Amino acid sequence: MSDRLASLLRADPIVTKVLAAVQQAGPDGAFVAAGFIRNRVWDSFYPDNKAASDLDIDVVYFDNERTDKNTERNFEERLDRVLPTGIWQVRNQARMHSFGGHAPFESLIHGLTHWAETATTVGARLDANRDLEFIAPFGFDDLWDHVLRITPIMKQTDPVGFDNRLERKGWLTRWPKLKVVRD
Repeated sequence: MSDRLASLLRADPIVTKVLAAVQQAGPDGAFVAAGFIRNRVWDSFYPDNKAASDLDIDVVYFDNERTDKNTERNFEERLDRVLPTGIWQVRNQARMHSFGGHAPFESLIHGLTHWAETATTVGARLDANRDLEFIAPFGFDDLWDHVLRITPIMKQTDPVGFDNRLERKGWLTRWPKLKVVRD
């Protein structure tokens, strides 16, 4: 599965520039994740559709030592100097637990398991050899099977929020064959 994803991402010149910028100017251990990755896979299932522009580029990392918002903003500014987009969104998962009222997260993977949908938790980065490395706490199946599945924690804590995201983001209009799984 990851070879297939690597091929898709490497074929996209925007993705290659974004991953290189994060490797150069992003936080240590950061991944590009969320809609930036998911949308490219799901858009590839609809060859007649034009890919929508990116609303943001989600960069995620975990650093227990520096958990202030200013650190994230500094990384966003650094990334924008390397690759000017104005849409960088850098988030340290070591501080994101407070938004859902959760206990502190123990790792990047632990933080990602608290996101709303399984396919959204897939992330990519370049390693020191410029090979693609992936993070996927729920695996790759939902991403490739075109399934929007609520995560167990979201189902337990905010199932209405999942439905609101689905409606607000217009995903069933953009991807009409998307399978939505709430169980």
